[in-house]
Amino acid sequence: MTTRRSRAALTAALCATAVLTAAAGCEPPPPDRGFVTRYEEPAAADRADADFLKQRRIAELVTTDLNAYLDVSHRITVLARSCEGEGSGYDPGTRRIELCYDDLTEDRKLFEAADHRPADEALAEVVRETLHHEAGHALVDALNLPVRDRGRAEEDAADRFAQFMLLRGPGGDRTLLTAARAYDLAAAADPTPDPDDEHAPDRDRAESHRCAVHGHAPDAHPSLATPPRADCPATWTRTRTTWTADLTPLLRR
Repeated sequence: MTTRRSRAALTAALCATAVLTAAAGCEPPPPDRGFVTRYEEPAAADRADADFLKQRRIAELVTTDLNAYLDVSHRITVLARSCEGEGSGYDPGTRRIELCYDDLTEDRKLFEAADHRPADEALAEVVRETLHHEAGHALVDALNLPVRDRGRAEEDAADRFAQFMLLRGPGGDRTLLTAARAYDLAAAADPTPDPDDEHAPDRDRAESHRCAVHGHAPDAHPSLATPPRADCPATWTRTRTTWTADLTPLLRR
């Protein structure tokens, strides 16, 4: 009897020797564990930003970084799709992060209205921050952390995970400061927070990111060194210590 594993191995071998075509199912199956990326066909209105996402390979870069650091025992799919205004998010039932093409469209409009120039670079940074935030939810779920299903507490923890992961590598401060600006622009466009939204108000999320950047490297951005941010180094230390401890079971050795 041919098992699923042996069928997958046979398909991979045939693909490698070009016996099968892509139309015949040559694309290898996704791995059974870790973060993987998939794309759905976009709605017509979202096609330009779907193409942007694919060309920049932002989701692939983020999942590669996460998988290099963490060994998650099940598959977490990052699915890029048209969401018709539902908003990007993580679904614990399917273990799926949904990255919405239409969110990119809205963020692009905010940046281009403010800056009067193409927003590709800023948009790429915002997508990167969004994916790390949603990965934070996926890891809260995977580890069954105490903040799970606790609304604002879980959202704040996911924001801190994004800060923790991004500030581990080069350019993370730029990503967080760009995302902070996006939150500021969103707050200016709609200054009344949605009472049903479990996230912190946009201005608070912006300040949390700026605080993390300052706390991580107090001398790197002198303009951030204001008296209200005097406690940011201690806040950053708590973020780093907490997430490092929580992730210990998943860290690659």
